[in-house]
Amino acid sequence: MYIVVIAWLYVVFMMSITETSPVAGIMTFVFYGLLPTGIMVWLAGTGKRRQKRKARDAAAREAANTAKERSE
Repeated sequence: MYIVVIAWLYVVFMMSITETSPVAGIMTFVFYGLLPTGIMVWLAGTGKRRQKRKARDAAAREAANTAKERSE
């Protein structure tokens, strides 16, 4: 997936350097490149973040259960 992100940012960079003014180039790069790419990467990582959170919660519950059993 990262190769697609790199390729898209390259294409948008090339588009932005052909703009008539530096402000237009920066706006092109931000709104056609960084913003959509950031959203895409964030959405693609949602499943992995959810798995990490579930694993962390399960480990915390297991640790709490172990501590509770030891205290009894």
